[in-house]
Amino acid sequence: MLNAMWPAFIICSFSFAIFTGNLSELNSSIFSSTKEAVSLSITLLGTMCLWSGLMKIASKTKIIEKLTHVLEPVISYLFPQIDNDSEIKNTIAMNVVANILGLGNAATPLGIKAMKLMQEKNINKDVLTNSMATLIVLNTASIQIIPTTVIAIRSSFNSINPTCVIFPIWIATIFAAIAGIVATKLFIKFGK
Repeated sequence: MLNAMWPAFIICSFSFAIFTGNLSELNSSIFSSTKEAVSLSITLLGTMCLWSGLMKIASKTKIIEKLTHVLEPVISYLFPQIDNDSEIKNTIAMNVVANILGLGNAATPLGIKAMKLMQEKNINKDVLTNSMATLIVLNTASIQIIPTTVIAIRSSFNSINPTCVIFPIWIATIFAAIAGIVATKLFIKFGK
């Protein structure tokens, strides 16, 4: 579908620019937007490298064990099928911490690793386990206390106050996570 839509958008844009005599504006906007895209990519790459590196360092220390211990009651409630598998719990805890820090790009590989570990223990390989479905919902809702990626994007576009979105993001992500978890638990309970 997208393979057909993008060329259609490009053809329509060029056609409209030619017919309205705005070809020079289109040309200059192409070059200015590519410059902005590269600048934004470098800003996000720096932020992602910093926080991914910190998460990698944290994974080699006792910090993750302590965070896992703090998150243990929540993880045990949300993922009752995991039992006492510390590797899966540690990976889920790191995923949750990365999401809390607003590091979706660092959280994604951790979520994938947790899913692979859970899939290894999955009896029916063609069907998601309840824990896998819960992790997908939790990772998608992703409660963010420090939305670093959003702040970095707003800073790169010279926002006057790039951190003013923190409180609305707290509200949105907390309510999204609660709604997602409640819906997941209801589907697990009544969907059998």
